[in-house]
Amino acid sequence: MPSKEHWENVYASKPATAVSWYQPHAALSVDMIQRIGLGLDAAVIDIGGGASTLVDDLAGCGYGDLTVLDLSGEALAIARRRLGSRGAAVRWLEADVTAAALPTARFDIWHDRAVFHFLTDEADRRAYVRQVMRAVKPGGHVIVATFSPDGPAECSGLPVVRYDADTLHGEFGPAFQLVGHEDEAHTTPAGRIQHFVYCHCIKPH
Repeated sequence: MPSKEHWENVYASKPATAVSWYQPHAALSVDMIQRIGLGLDAAVIDIGGGASTLVDDLAGCGYGDLTVLDLSGEALAIARRRLGSRGAAVRWLEADVTAAALPTARFDIWHDRAVFHFLTDEADRRAYVRQVMRAVKPGGHVIVATFSPDGPAECSGLPVVRYDADTLHGEFGPAFQLVGHEDEAHTTPAGRIQHFVYCHCIKPH
């Protein structure tokens, strides 16, 4: 797992709107979450959400049970300042997802855009999946987005693992039902195109 110091330096050294993964609106993520159809009381956790605008978009849609986890306290502080009073209702967790003390069977929806592909060590990936098994309700939904095979080989100076839908699903195992997948051509603030794949699985009962 990339070090906490690395990510604190990233967010301390450049605006959150300048990092390559920045999105003014997390349109595809919101669409996939809404299509699940669980309603606005669904418990949603955004892994590596940090300074992401997904929490703004979901709060704006009326979702009221939101948790954001990130390794970087600086990233979380950026989002809290941006949300202002709306951020008081959000749970903010500064932690490593592979080791965090997450509650058992707490979340209806687990969302991760661009954390899992940084887990280049198999032991970290297994720890991540164990956290999903612990924290997501039986039959809950897991949305994970990574760079696709034609995406970058590294990000923020760090190596990544690229996936297609089948290999990403395979990291979670056949017990997880693959509901669907979406491709995204993300335009970075610098104008480059990065290709992502989003997989939507259901955790076994």
